[in-house]
Amino acid sequence: MVTSSVLGTIGMNLGALLLVLFRGWAFRTRIYRPMLLNIGLSVLPVGVLLGGEIGVLALAWAGAPPWVVLATAVLVGLVWLLLLPNAAYLITELNLSHRREDDPVPQWYDILLVLTLAMSGVLNTVLNVFLATVLVVVVRYDDIEPLASGGASWAVAGVLVAVSFGIYLGRYLRLNSWDIVHPGSFLAKVRGHFSTARGIGDAVGFTLLCAVFLGLMYVVIVGPTIHSLVVSLG
Repeated sequence: MVTSSVLGTIGMNLGALLLVLFRGWAFRTRIYRPMLLNIGLSVLPVGVLLGGEIGVLALAWAGAPPWVVLATAVLVGLVWLLLLPNAAYLITELNLSHRREDDPVPQWYDILLVLTLAMSGVLNTVLNVFLATVLVVVVRYDDIEPLASGGASWAVAGVLVAVSFGIYLGRYLRLNSWDIVHPGSFLAKVRGHFSTARGIGDAVGFTLLCAVFLGLMYVVIVGPTIHSLVVSLG
Protein backbone atom coordinates (compact mmCIF):
# COMPACT_ATOMS: atom_id res chain seq x y z
CA MET A 1 0.00 0.00 0.00
CA VAL A 2 2.90 2.38 0.69
CA THR A 3 4.26 1.74 -2.81
CA SER A 4 0.86 2.45 -4.35
CA SER A 5 0.55 5.70 -2.41
CA VAL A 6 4.01 6.86 -3.48
CA LEU A 7 3.45 5.94 -7.13
CA GLY A 8 0.02 7.58 -7.10
CA THR A 9 1.49 10.78 -5.66
CA ILE A 10 4.26 10.82 -8.27
CA GLY A 11 1.68 10.22 -10.99
CA MET A 12 -0.53 13.07 -9.75
CA ASN A 13 2.43 15.48 -9.73
CA LEU A 14 3.44 14.44 -13.24
CA GLY A 15 -0.17 14.76 -14.36
CA ALA A 16 -0.37 18.31 -13.00
CA LEU A 17 2.92 19.24 -14.68
CA LEU A 18 1.87 17.80 -18.03
CA LEU A 19 -1.53 19.53 -17.92
CA VAL A 20 0.12 22.90 -17.31
CA LEU A 21 2.58 22.38 -20.17
CA PHE A 22 -0.02 20.89 -22.54
CA ARG A 23 -2.31 23.86 -21.89
CA GLY A 24 0.18 26.21 -23.49
CA TRP A 25 0.94 23.96 -26.46
CA ALA A 26 -2.59 22.76 -27.27
CA PHE A 27 -4.36 26.11 -26.97
CA ARG A 28 -1.52 28.35 -28.19
CA THR A 29 -1.46 30.39 -25.03
CA ARG A 30 1.22 31.33 -22.53
CA ILE A 31 2.38 28.77 -20.02
CA TYR A 32 1.37 29.93 -16.56
CA ARG A 33 4.81 29.76 -14.95
CA PRO A 34 3.69 30.39 -11.34
CA MET A 35 1.96 27.00 -11.49
CA LEU A 36 5.22 25.34 -12.54
CA LEU A 37 7.02 27.07 -9.68
CA ASN A 38 4.36 26.00 -7.19
CA ILE A 39 4.59 22.38 -8.37
CA GLY A 40 8.35 22.46 -7.77
CA LEU A 41 7.92 24.01 -4.34
CA SER A 42 5.23 21.44 -3.51
CA VAL A 43 7.66 18.59 -4.20
CA LEU A 44 10.60 20.26 -2.42
CA PRO A 45 9.74 19.31 1.21
CA VAL A 46 9.86 15.55 0.59
CA GLY A 47 13.23 16.01 -1.12
CA VAL A 48 14.52 17.90 1.92
CA LEU A 49 13.12 15.24 4.24
CA LEU A 50 14.64 12.27 2.42
CA GLY A 51 17.91 14.06 1.62
CA GLY A 52 18.24 15.23 5.20
CA GLU A 53 17.58 11.74 6.53
CA ILE A 54 20.31 10.35 4.29
CA GLY A 55 22.66 13.03 5.60
CA VAL A 56 21.82 12.21 9.23
CA LEU A 57 22.40 8.50 8.62
CA ALA A 58 25.71 9.29 6.89
CA LEU A 59 26.85 11.31 9.90
CA ALA A 60 25.89 8.50 12.29
CA TRP A 61 27.62 5.91 10.10
CA ALA A 62 30.77 8.07 9.95
CA GLY A 63 30.91 8.13 13.75
CA ALA A 64 29.97 11.78 14.30
CA PRO A 65 29.27 12.79 17.93
CA PRO A 66 25.67 12.10 18.97
CA TRP A 67 24.98 15.81 19.55
CA VAL A 68 26.03 16.59 15.97
CA VAL A 69 23.70 13.90 14.62
CA LEU A 70 20.84 15.15 16.82
CA ALA A 71 21.41 18.81 15.93
CA THR A 72 21.46 17.95 12.22
CA ALA A 73 18.23 15.96 12.54
CA VAL A 74 16.54 18.86 14.37
CA LEU A 75 17.75 21.34 11.74
CA VAL A 76 16.44 19.15 8.92
CA GLY A 77 13.11 18.85 10.72
CA LEU A 78 12.80 22.62 11.16
CA VAL A 79 13.66 23.34 7.52
CA TRP A 80 11.21 20.65 6.41
CA LEU A 81 8.42 22.09 8.57
CA LEU A 82 9.13 25.59 7.29
CA LEU A 83 8.84 24.41 3.68
CA LEU A 84 5.90 22.07 4.21
CA PRO A 85 3.12 24.65 3.61
CA ASN A 86 4.41 24.83 0.02
CA ALA A 87 3.31 21.22 -0.46
CA ALA A 88 -0.35 21.97 0.22
CA TYR A 89 -0.34 25.50 -1.21
CA LEU A 90 -1.55 24.09 -4.54
CA ILE A 91 -5.05 23.74 -3.10
CA THR A 92 -5.36 27.53 -3.36
CA GLU A 93 -5.10 27.29 -7.17
CA LEU A 94 -8.79 26.31 -7.22
CA ASN A 95 -9.75 29.97 -7.61
CA LEU A 96 -8.96 29.92 -11.37
CA SER A 97 -7.20 33.28 -10.97
CA HIS A 98 -4.93 32.49 -13.92
CA ARG A 99 -7.78 32.74 -16.45
CA ARG A 100 -8.43 35.85 -18.56
CA GLU A 101 -11.78 36.97 -19.93
CA ASP A 102 -10.69 36.16 -23.49
CA ASP A 103 -8.89 32.94 -22.53
CA PRO A 104 -8.97 30.43 -25.43
CA VAL A 105 -8.69 27.51 -22.99
CA PRO A 106 -12.02 25.75 -22.31
CA GLN A 107 -13.15 26.18 -18.74
CA TRP A 108 -13.56 22.41 -18.32
CA TYR A 109 -9.86 21.96 -19.05
CA ASP A 110 -8.83 24.50 -16.42
CA ILE A 111 -11.22 22.99 -13.89
CA LEU A 112 -9.59 19.58 -14.34
CA LEU A 113 -6.15 21.24 -14.29
CA VAL A 114 -6.65 23.01 -10.97
CA LEU A 115 -8.28 19.92 -9.45
CA THR A 116 -5.22 17.89 -10.40
CA LEU A 117 -2.96 20.58 -8.96
CA ALA A 118 -4.96 20.68 -5.75
CA MET A 119 -4.94 16.89 -5.35
CA SER A 120 -1.20 16.71 -6.02
CA GLY A 121 -0.73 19.25 -3.22
CA VAL A 122 -2.93 17.23 -0.87
CA LEU A 123 -1.09 13.99 -1.68
CA ASN A 124 2.30 15.67 -1.31
CA THR A 125 1.31 16.95 2.12
CA VAL A 126 -0.11 13.63 3.29
CA LEU A 127 2.95 11.72 2.07
CA ASN A 128 5.34 14.18 3.74
CA VAL A 129 3.60 14.00 7.10
CA PHE A 130 3.31 10.22 6.91
CA LEU A 131 6.98 9.69 6.06
CA ALA A 132 8.09 12.11 8.78
CA THR A 133 5.91 10.36 11.35
CA VAL A 134 7.28 6.96 10.36
CA LEU A 135 10.87 8.22 10.66
CA VAL A 136 10.28 9.74 14.10
CA VAL A 137 8.41 6.71 15.44
CA VAL A 138 10.93 4.18 14.15
CA VAL A 139 13.92 6.17 15.47
CA ARG A 140 12.27 6.91 18.82
CA TYR A 141 10.69 3.54 19.56
CA ASP A 142 12.36 1.13 17.11
CA ASP A 143 8.83 -0.16 16.50
CA ILE A 144 6.02 0.65 14.09
CA GLU A 145 3.10 0.11 16.50
CA PRO A 146 3.21 3.63 18.07
CA LEU A 147 2.37 4.93 14.59
CA ALA A 148 -1.28 4.21 15.39
CA SER A 149 -1.14 5.73 18.89
CA GLY A 150 -2.95 8.80 20.13
CA GLY A 151 0.34 10.64 20.53
CA ALA A 152 1.18 10.20 16.86
CA SER A 153 -2.31 11.37 15.89
CA TRP A 154 -1.98 14.54 17.96
CA ALA A 155 1.45 15.22 16.47
CA VAL A 156 0.03 14.87 12.96
CA ALA A 157 -2.86 17.18 13.86
CA GLY A 158 -0.42 19.79 15.18
CA VAL A 159 1.65 19.66 11.99
CA LEU A 160 -1.45 20.01 9.80
CA VAL A 161 -2.61 23.06 11.79
CA ALA A 162 0.84 24.62 11.32
CA VAL A 163 0.75 23.81 7.61
CA SER A 164 -2.71 25.35 7.24
CA PHE A 165 -1.60 28.54 8.99
CA GLY A 166 1.45 28.65 6.71
CA ILE A 167 -0.80 28.38 3.64
CA TYR A 168 -2.85 31.31 4.94
CA LEU A 169 0.28 33.42 5.38
CA GLY A 170 1.37 32.53 1.86
CA ARG A 171 -1.93 33.16 0.09
CA TYR A 172 -3.26 36.19 1.95
CA LEU A 173 -0.13 37.89 3.30
CA ARG A 174 1.97 36.83 0.27
CA LEU A 175 4.73 35.55 2.55
CA ASN A 176 7.15 32.82 1.48
CA SER A 177 9.05 30.28 3.57
CA TRP A 178 12.34 32.07 2.90
CA ASP A 179 10.98 35.40 4.17
CA ILE A 180 11.82 34.14 7.65
CA VAL A 181 15.45 35.13 6.99
CA HIS A 182 14.21 38.74 7.17
CA PRO A 183 12.46 38.56 10.56
CA GLY A 184 11.88 42.32 10.84
CA SER A 185 9.76 42.69 7.71
CA PHE A 186 8.19 39.26 8.28
CA LEU A 187 6.96 40.17 11.74
CA ALA A 188 5.84 43.62 10.59
CA LYS A 189 3.56 42.09 7.93
CA VAL A 190 2.17 39.55 10.38
CA ARG A 191 1.62 42.15 13.09
CA GLY A 192 -0.08 44.54 10.68
CA HIS A 193 -2.45 41.86 9.37
CA PHE A 194 -3.42 40.58 12.80
CA SER A 195 -3.98 44.03 14.25
CA THR A 196 -7.63 43.81 13.23
CA ALA A 197 -10.36 41.41 14.35
CA ARG A 198 -11.11 40.65 10.68
CA GLY A 199 -7.57 39.47 10.08
CA ILE A 200 -7.60 37.25 13.16
CA GLY A 201 -11.02 35.81 12.33
CA ASP A 202 -10.07 35.02 8.74
CA ALA A 203 -6.85 33.36 9.83
CA VAL A 204 -8.52 31.23 12.50
CA GLY A 205 -11.36 30.19 10.22
CA PHE A 206 -9.12 29.30 7.29
CA THR A 207 -6.56 27.50 9.46
CA LEU A 208 -9.11 25.34 11.26
CA LEU A 209 -11.15 24.43 8.18
CA CYS A 210 -8.06 23.70 6.10
CA ALA A 211 -6.56 21.59 8.90
CA VAL A 212 -9.79 19.59 9.21
CA PHE A 213 -9.83 19.03 5.44
CA LEU A 214 -6.19 17.88 5.36
CA GLY A 215 -6.78 15.74 8.44
CA LEU A 216 -9.71 13.95 6.84
CA MET A 217 -7.67 13.38 3.68
CA TYR A 218 -4.85 12.01 5.84
CA VAL A 219 -7.22 9.56 7.51
CA VAL A 220 -8.71 8.44 4.18
CA ILE A 221 -5.38 8.07 2.36
CA VAL A 222 -2.93 7.07 5.09
CA GLY A 223 -5.24 5.39 7.61
CA PRO A 224 -5.44 2.04 5.78
CA THR A 225 -1.67 2.09 5.22
CA ILE A 226 -0.96 2.63 8.92
CA HIS A 227 -3.36 -0.16 9.86
CA SER A 228 -1.69 -2.49 7.37
CA LEU A 229 1.80 -1.65 8.65
CA VAL A 230 0.87 -2.11 12.29
CA VAL A 231 -0.83 -5.45 11.61
CA SER A 232 1.95 -6.83 9.43
CA LEU A 233 4.98 -5.50 11.31
CA GLY A 234 3.66 -4.86 14.79
